[in-house]
Amino acid sequence: MRRKLRRATTPDWIGGERRATMGGFTLTEVIVASTLLILAMVPILKALTTAYVNTVIIEHRTHSLILAEAKLDGIRARSIYNYGSTFTEANLSLDGSYLGSVVDSPVNPNLRKITVTVGYDLNGDSNLADDEIEVTLSTLLARRW
Repeated sequence: MRRKLRRATTPDWIGGERRATMGGFTLTEVIVASTLLILAMVPILKALTTAYVNTVIIEHRTHSLILAEAKLDGIRARSIYNYGSTFTEANLSLDGSYLGSVVDSPVNPNLRKITVTVGYDLNGDSNLADDEIEVTLSTLLARRW
């Protein structure tokens, strides 16, 4: 029969009772581990926050570009039969909080420059300020008939 070897310095039995061995972490170890975990998580959370903000900015610019292109397409379609009318508009509500404006400036009697500006209304005042402009598109329209 094999016997288990026991360490002589820490016997399991003291005075007929089993000795309770303490297991776990000290308060200092828990605090150090928590501090290291927090220090590792702060840059990760900052990077995630920055990525989210950039995603929202890209989303606003992409939606503004789509709305500006749609507005220009509508003006091009209307200009075939209504070239003589002006296309200038200000503070258009395009899609929810997206606002736009159209500037129609004649270059010569048979050519016009159309500039469409679209942006997200950040402050909700229904006015497109310079810092809210996301996209500006320009095109030239020629008289077709």
